[in-house]
Parts: sequence; structure tokens; C-alpha cells
Amino acid sequence: MKGLSASSFARRIFKSNSQSPKENRENTGSYDAINVILNHDFSEELHLWRTNCCNAFVVPAGSGNYKGTAEDVGCSYAVVTNRTECWQGLEQDITSRISAGCDYTVSACVGVSGTFHGSTDVLATLRLVYQNADTDYLFISKKSVTGEGWHKLEGSFSLSTMPDQVIFYLEGPSPGSDLLIKSVIITSPGCTDYESSRPTSSCTDDEKIIVNANFDYSLNSWSGRGCKVVCHDCMADANINPTSGKYFASATERTQSWNGIQQDITGRVKRKLAYEMTAIVRLYGHNANCADVRGTLWVQAADYREQYIGIAKVQATDKDWVQLQGKFLLNDSPSKAVIFLEGPPPGTDILLNSLVVNHAVKPPPPPPPVVENAVFGVNIITNTHLNNGTNGWFPLGNCRMSVQTGSPHIIPPMARDSLGSHENLSGRYIIVTNRTETWMGPAQVITDKVKLYLTYQVSAWVKIRHASGPQNVSVALGVDDQWVNGGQVEVSDDQWHEIGGSFRIEKQAAKVMVYVQGPAAGADLMVAGLHIFPVDRHARFNHLKRQTEKIRKRDVILKFSGSDSFRLLATSVKVRQKQNSFPFGSCICRTNMDNEDFNDFFVKNFNWAVFGNELKWYSTEAQRGKFNYREADELLDFCTRNNIQVRGHCIFWEVESTVQEWIRSLNNNDLTTALQSRLSGLLTRYKGKFKHYDVNNEMMHGSYYQERLGKDIWANMFKKAHHLDPSAVLFVNDYHVEDGCDTRSSPEKYIEHILDLQDQGAPVGGIGIQGHIDCPVGPIVCSALDKLSILGLPIWFTEVDVSSNNEHVRADDLEVMLRESFAHPAVEGVILWGFWELFMSRENAHLVNAEGELNEAGKRYLALKQEWLSHAHGHIDDQGQFSFRGFHGSYEVDFVTASMKITKTFVVDKGDDALVISIDI
Repeated sequence: MKGLSASSFARRIFKSNSQSPKENRENTGSYDAINVILNHDFSEELHLWRTNCCNAFVVPAGSGNYKGTAEDVGCSYAVVTNRTECWQGLEQDITSRISAGCDYTVSACVGVSGTFHGSTDVLATLRLVYQNADTDYLFISKKSVTGEGWHKLEGSFSLSTMPDQVIFYLEGPSPGSDLLIKSVIITSPGCTDYESSRPTSSCTDDEKIIVNANFDYSLNSWSGRGCKVVCHDCMADANINPTSGKYFASATERTQSWNGIQQDITGRVKRKLAYEMTAIVRLYGHNANCADVRGTLWVQAADYREQYIGIAKVQATDKDWVQLQGKFLLNDSPSKAVIFLEGPPPGTDILLNSLVVNHAVKPPPPPPPVVENAVFGVNIITNTHLNNGTNGWFPLGNCRMSVQTGSPHIIPPMARDSLGSHENLSGRYIIVTNRTETWMGPAQVITDKVKLYLTYQVSAWVKIRHASGPQNVSVALGVDDQWVNGGQVEVSDDQWHEIGGSFRIEKQAAKVMVYVQGPAAGADLMVAGLHIFPVDRHARFNHLKRQTEKIRKRDVILKFSGSDSFRLLATSVKVRQKQNSFPFGSCICRTNMDNEDFNDFFVKNFNWAVFGNELKWYSTEAQRGKFNYREADELLDFCTRNNIQVRGHCIFWEVESTVQEWIRSLNNNDLTTALQSRLSGLLTRYKGKFKHYDVNNEMMHGSYYQERLGKDIWANMFKKAHHLDPSAVLFVNDYHVEDGCDTRSSPEKYIEHILDLQDQGAPVGGIGIQGHIDCPVGPIVCSALDKLSILGLPIWFTEVDVSSNNEHVRADDLEVMLRESFAHPAVEGVILWGFWELFMSRENAHLVNAEGELNEAGKRYLALKQEWLSHAHGHIDDQGQFSFRGFHGSYEVDFVTASMKITKTFVVDKGDDALVISIDI
């Protein structure tokens, strides 16, 4: 294996005077006659400085003298030690902060310490790097110094042309002596705007973000993040070679999953711009067959707040190079930014052939999909009624299939709501026996019948026999090599059960097969009346508009009075609704608040909020006893200032993978104490400030605390929370309740769960349905809401997002969810799980593109918000009244007489009777 370590390469390059590698460029904007050198006095340790094959550290202010230096100093200073060559010292890249044609003055406060006789020289030098020519060196100044006190090194320089890279460095004392640096100042009084005076570079800004992207200059500008990095031209007896260029790097001797290769890109990326990272990676080492490699950006704000931004993830192997690609955006300008690769288990090497970061290209918006000859409501399954035996069907696997009679004659209820008028079923069904695998069942190939971007509803009756205990039955689709969920149901008795679901295909497939599967081997599976048909969403929308008119509006009578009532007759009246009172909210995160464009859109278009992670236990107490409420406090303050109501998400999270390691390490007594402390600390701190709390998130999909502390713990969480903050409505909250694709959280199971909590005395006050849904079908969603509404509790969609690579289809999906919610009387609020690209948990789910442009889904949301505002105009009648029907919310009314124009405000609350509002003018 041929390799060269970072330190040995740097030493070889410098001593041979060969072409020097490119290094960090720090781009910090324009400078008004201020110091070109950043961190000039080492107040930020060694940030932006680097050594040449030696070591350095900073002596803090007031720490005393160092190895006999003549005086103490009241400020920090750097010590460069372990020097074995005279050219070793401290350097900083100043490329982006100087300009050709300007005169610069240099002033450095330096000293030396060590065993030498008399005096020794300290030199200030520029290293000038040219991409296609030899590196040059420009001597600036020299100062003869002794080991007594500090000395001022002064000089000047000017560049007639701009190299690709300019490095300022201090060097010179005898080997073995330490170089001391208190401050460095480089200024140019006559050239304050370096950007305007610089010649135009042949490189674009994108090319400057990652330096030495292809390792043409070995490992320069790259370093290991907790591990060693090595540059190679090949590995493994020349079986691993770069896929492009001449070299690649390896991050080796990794002992933690976060170890990897990194580059400091501070100052090279701008806030509110979207960037795309593309890297070519692979794995090497024992047990390196397959693992995830992640691209991550670490940023630190000026107030030292840290953030890790996940950019991309790819499954890599030791067999071939793969592409790792993703986007990121910074809401604020960080003081530090480092991009790095991480992820594989310790002992596995990460290989990197190239890594580039460019300003993300904005793709043109896709047109709405054109679906030719779409016939809504028409079943694409052949021989559904089994009039021709099993013609069109085949058994999947080595099982037997036959037709029998005795199944229901009616279409399952969810399909009836979509299909309208339809013929009854035949009463015949397929029975599959001799099943030796769970996936065995009846199947059909429907490749030529499925149209791209159409949403299909799935419906069937299913039944099992000869099974031990409850069994999951699902309608599945094999789309080439992918499995698609078409709906699931749990079957536990000898009865027919409705199964319903939906799917959509957005990429052309070579083969699409539908099959029914699921029960344990040995169980017989029966299927009747399988229907798969495209749904007509807009026909459903018309029905929902009529429902909305009934439940979200109220008759209003404005009754005018005044000293001269006669003059009011026929006066012009104009009514404008300012805001619908129905809660529409969104998830927000602390980092979003640094983007004023995000804030403006949020405040204008939402009246409720939920915090993404800032209130979760793993955020407020990542380490035992070390609390961090800062970000939650800042978000809550932002919402309060802007009159935004807030849901508290969440007190606990029942899924084990979300529980902090320190909590999992506790014994049961200490765990009980920790839970009580979490409840008391959180709800006492924020008493009365959060309108809702999700008490224990996703209890349908996890049972960590219950398994540790017993069944009563769930109810006790609710009881204690209610005792601490009686004003907050306490919610259950779970996912896949509304879409028919998860038997663990079906509406029936959710109802059973809530009733069980209530039987134990838990004050459950609301039902949270998260709403992370794919290709929603209105009747399926509505069926779930109808079932849950029998509990008489308010229902909220708490985390809605929909995903499609076509924003027009995404807009349709979002409209389905919003209209179904707004038209159902049991739903009292909808919270979106974000709206801004790159700040959502799902890809292709955003309403606003990364740089602030509204896409089709966002336009649809705003259009619906506008549709759900009432406006009316007319004249006061002879009874002194003006009547209209309007949505609940706040209003303004203008009326104009011959002598005056008056504006009044009023509110329309919920109610069945007409609302009479008296207005005195």
C-alpha cells in the first residue's frame, strides 16, 4: 500500500521548494482598513492559524511568563515549539483579504525562548502559490531578537499580480528554540476595499469552497477528525485506484464512528444560499463490506453555539466507489465551519476520491404530470369477481390457489365512498393453501395498467384460518426491486376484514406486481373483491367544500345603530376577514430564527407552532444534570412576541432509540426519579405557556418506559403532568393512524389504547395524529377520523408532511390532507412538520425552496388559506342590518356615509345559531 502522511508530505514539499499545495482560504467579506490577519492576538486560541510540521499552543492572558521570558503579559500569546528546522513556524492564509496593487504594512510582536547564544532572527515571509507554476517566496522583514522581552518586527510588501494563494508566516529562530508571537497586524490604509480592487479570478466562488478537492496537492487543507489521514495513488496491491484524478485519501485508525476526514471552510460559504456537496467514497478494511458514510457540516456561531448539519448519507462498500450527494444551507454566518465525512463503525477506513461543494443549481420547476386516458374509479385488477376461476391470477411461491364461495357481496366501506355507484361483489373468493412462507399468496402483474403519478386506492376483503393468534395481512406491490405497501390489517378471528390503502408510482418500472401476503406459514389466506383504482381527488374536493361550508362557517347579522339611524339606510358595507381562527401551524427550529425570510413567512402564514427538537428530553438534558433550555426559551419568546400559540412536543418519547444513553444506564429506582424530575422541571418552568403537551410520544410504536417500570407508568405520566400544569391539554401522539398501512397504529388499536389510558385515570385531553403520509386518499383518512371521533376528544394533525418529487403532485397531496382536516368536525387544528427546504425530516416535502422561493405546494397552501377567508359587501337594509355567512375568525367592517368612513372590528366564534353583532356608529 503506497501512502504519505499529512505531516511527512508537508515537510517534503517545503524543503524541496517544489510546488506548494493549496491551503485554506478564509473569506470574511470586506475590510475597512482593518487588520488582514484574523485572530491577530490569539484571543480565539489558534483559530485560523496553522503550524509547519511543529506544535503550537496559546498561553492565556495573565498566566505568567513562559520558560523565562523577560516579562509577564496581560494578553494571550502563541508559543511555537518542537521546532526541528528554522523554517518551521506559524502561518495564516490571507488570500481572500489582500489585493494586487496595494501597499501593506506588517507589524508583529515576537519573542524567542530556548537555549541559544546571543540573538537569533525571526523572519516574516509570504508564500505565493500558483496553480500551474512553481511556488514563490517573498521576504518581508527580519528582526534580530534575544530571549529578553518582546520585539517589534516591521516591514511592508506589495503584490503586482494575485497568486492563487497567499500565505503569511513567521519563521527563523534556531532549531530547538521556541518562537513566541503576541500579535500580528497587516494593514493597507490606501486600499480599504480589497474586493473591488482585486483582479477577477479565473476561478468561480464555487471552486474556492473546497481547496485541493481531488488531492492533487496531497493532503494539504485536509486533516483527520480524531484519526489519521493518508494520501494514496493506489491501495490493496493496486486493486483500489482513484476513479478520477491521480490520488485519493483514506481516513484510517478510526476508533469512533464520527472519526473521518475534514476541511475547514470557514468564510467560504454564505448565509441563506443553498450549497450542494458531491463526494466519491468507498470503504476499506476488515468487516468493511457495507456501511453508511455521512457528510456532515459542523458550525459554531459567534456565541460558541454549535450545530451539526447532516448533508447526505450513502451506503458504501469495499467493492466500488459510490457518490455521496446532498444539500445544505446556513441561516446565519458562523464563526467556524468544518465539513467532514463520518459514519462507518470503528476500524473501517473511509476512502475519499474527491469532494466538491458548489452553489446548488436551481432546477426548473417541473410541469404538472400529464396522465393520458385516466379513468377514475375503474378497477385495474383482472377477474376481480372470479367469474373465470383464477384466470389472470397466479400463486406467488409454491402454494395452492383455488376459488370458493361465501365472501361478502358488498364493496368494503372505504372503497364505496370513493367509487360511488358500483356493482356488488360476486361472493367468490380465492383461497391460498399449502403456504410455507409469509409472502406466499395470490398475485397479478399490473405493469401496463398502472400510470405514473396517479394515486391508486386499494381495497379488499381478507380472512385467514388455521392460524395461531393475530396475523398481519397486507396488499404489497413489487415495483422492480422495491417493495411498496398498499395497505395492512390485523386479522385475529374467522371473520372477513376490510383492508385499505393507497400507493403511487413516480418512476417508470419494468415490472409491477401486486400480491396479498402476510400470515404465518401454514395459515390459509382468503381474498375477495380486490380493487385497485385511480381516485378522482377533485370530485372529492367538491364534497369537502360543502362539508366545510356547514361546519366552519356561521351566519352573522351586523346590527347597526346610531343617533341618526335613518341615514344608515343603504349605506355601503364592506366586510373583510383578517384571520381564520382555525389553527394552522408549523414545526420550527432555533436555527431557523436566524433567517429573517423564514421568520417573515412563518409569522404571516401560521398561528401555531411546535418545536422540532428543542423541547425533547434528549435536547434539554443530553447529559445527566446538565440542562439546556436556552433554545426552547428563545423559540418560545419568539412565538410570544408574534402572538403564536405553541404545542409542547414532547415530554417523553417511548421509542427506545430516542432515549439518552445515560437514562438507559439507570436502575429502575433512579429511572423513576429521573422521570419525576423531568416532569417537574419542564412543566414547572413552562407552566401555562404551552397550550398542549404530547405527553409520551409514539406509545403505539415503543414501550421502553413501560417495559422498565410497568404498565401504570404511562397513565402516571399523564396524571403528574396534569397536576403540574392543569391548563395544558394532554395529548397522545402517533403515526400511520390515518393511512391504513400500519397494523400497530390502526384507528381501532389507537382507540383501544386511549380507552385503556382513561380506564387507568389518565386525563387524556386530545388525540394527535402525526400525518407523515404518502399519497393520501380522502375516504381512507376520513374513515380513520370518523372512527376516532367516537371518543369525543379533539383531534389534531400534529406533524403533517407529504412528499413527491413533482411539486404539483405534492400540492395535491397537501390539499387532500388540509381539506379532509378542515372539513371534519372532530379536527381542531393542523400543524405542518416544517415548510422550508433543507429543514424538514423528509425530502421533497417542502413548500418553500431553500433560498425562499415559493413552490407549487406553497402556493396551494396559501390559496387554501385565502379560500378560507370570508369577504362580503353590500348595503345596510331597512332594518339597519347587514347579513352574511362567514368563516370563524377576526374581521374588519368598513361602512361609508356621506360625511364619514368608519372601520370596526369583530370576531365570529363557533356556534350553530346566527351571531348578532351590534355596532354603534
